[in-house]
Amino acid sequence: MAKHIFITGGVISSLGKGITTGAIGMLLKRMGLTVRLQKLDPYLNVDPGTMNPYEHGEVYVTEDGAETDLDLGHYERFTGDCMSRESNFTMGQIYSSVISRERRGDYLGKTVQVVPHTTDEIKNCIRKLAQPGVDVVITEVGGTVGDIEGAPMLEAVRQMRHEIGSRHCMFIHLTLVPFIKAAGEVKTKPTQQSVGELRRIGIQPDVLVVRTEVYLTDEARKKIALFCNVDAEAVIVEKDVDYSIYEVPLALHQQGLDSLVAERLSLPVGRPRMKDWIEVVESIKHPEHKVRVAIVGKYMKVQDAYKSIFESLAHAGIHHKTKVELVKVEAESLEKRGALAQLENIHGILVPGGFGERGTEGKIAAIRYARENKVPYYGLCLGMQLAVVEFGRHVCGLSDATSAEFKPGCQNPVIDLMPDQANVSAKGGTMRLGAYPCVLKDGTRAAVAYAQKQVNERHRHRYEFNNKYREVYEHRGMTFSGLSPDGKLVEIIELADHPFFVAVQFHPEFKSTPTVPHPLFRDFIGAVLNYARQHGEDTRTPEFVRSCENSATAE
Repeated sequence: MAKHIFITGGVISSLGKGITTGAIGMLLKRMGLTVRLQKLDPYLNVDPGTMNPYEHGEVYVTEDGAETDLDLGHYERFTGDCMSRESNFTMGQIYSSVISRERRGDYLGKTVQVVPHTTDEIKNCIRKLAQPGVDVVITEVGGTVGDIEGAPMLEAVRQMRHEIGSRHCMFIHLTLVPFIKAAGEVKTKPTQQSVGELRRIGIQPDVLVVRTEVYLTDEARKKIALFCNVDAEAVIVEKDVDYSIYEVPLALHQQGLDSLVAERLSLPVGRPRMKDWIEVVESIKHPEHKVRVAIVGKYMKVQDAYKSIFESLAHAGIHHKTKVELVKVEAESLEKRGALAQLENIHGILVPGGFGERGTEGKIAAIRYARENKVPYYGLCLGMQLAVVEFGRHVCGLSDATSAEFKPGCQNPVIDLMPDQANVSAKGGTMRLGAYPCVLKDGTRAAVAYAQKQVNERHRHRYEFNNKYREVYEHRGMTFSGLSPDGKLVEIIELADHPFFVAVQFHPEFKSTPTVPHPLFRDFIGAVLNYARQHGEDTRTPEFVRSCENSATAE
């Protein structure tokens, strides 16, 4: 039977449970195990698809079309495995299922209660991943111990340990050991209280992963072990990393967390294979080059709103041994100050996806600047749609070109609502979602990047290029380099007379990993690096220059 690992969090939110969960999953997978990862979210929304990015951050889309928590992106980037709709359940989904069953009479007239009916439903969701051939299921419980909305989930995982036995189940608790600068010391009391709260509901953690700004002394670790009733070697320190989240698996491995888990669950495995991951981290720590890429969006003050895009750019940078410096530009500021004032020292421009009209004119100004000044441009989803609008206005002579999303009933809707969306009124889970095939045109940048004729990419949109305008766009120089297999949907556009001007209707950022960067992100950063060099910039990092000088001196 599959073993189960439950990861909980305490003291405060945003400690990085998703990163830790992904890192543990990666270590176990690299030890030769088949691992499945899952996130339980305590909020009552059915999924994050309708939630404000300011509150929730990025909506991550799976291959099978589920709108999920952004932590699934961490899982995929660390493990390289694809998540599914069974990798994320919310209390909204749980309660909806319970109520539907009650309405059908499935409970045979019984009084429906949180225990056992809601907790049974949660356990059923967890067991969906424990299929034959799966060695370990890792379930991250969202929120913080003590949150009222998360109580049923914690009760459900407590019951699971009782049902499947302690030999097949373990709990890892992520908590915080703050460093008080005024006192010059760390404080273990918040961790003690968090574990105490966990124990009061019947869960004794087997391992503590403690987040901290500074290294913990052996004395501090022993104190935590004593008061929290765990072995000293089971207190794992997750200190803030210096360069990248991709250092976390190495830090956990160095402290023996992987061996601890294997021993605790009697998993017959060896040491994880980490050579390529070490090379990734070394590339991040010691880049040879540096470039500046502007991200022009409307949620730039929210770190997690474009999380997968930021990570995909970093992955491409790793491939080119290049540090990608992100210049976050609020789209609305371009409407006030103009593109030239903020973009003239930029080596590449990316416009991400999004919804709504706010900030679109600023994004269009950035796209025009990139097109006219031959600055590498990469558009994602809305970034493609606005590239179509900009080209229509300033190249095709359609001065009022726009999207029907912003101006319903407009004269030139070069971006229009997809026919199958015309009668859709519900907002949640009703867009074109998940992976769809795309056929590439021979000889285009997209075909060269992918090195294959057909690809599958993930979508999340309601609007598409209006085919009524395809002929005029092609006549004025736009190439439609990726189409749906039936040729009806435009998925990729390019400009052949530009160093790099590629925009896609899908979200390639969901399919990039540190060891295998997405082909389009990879080639975009390659073009950015070439642009910087061709414009006389010394892209070399000071560290790389010093190493070259030292090598020359040694010779």
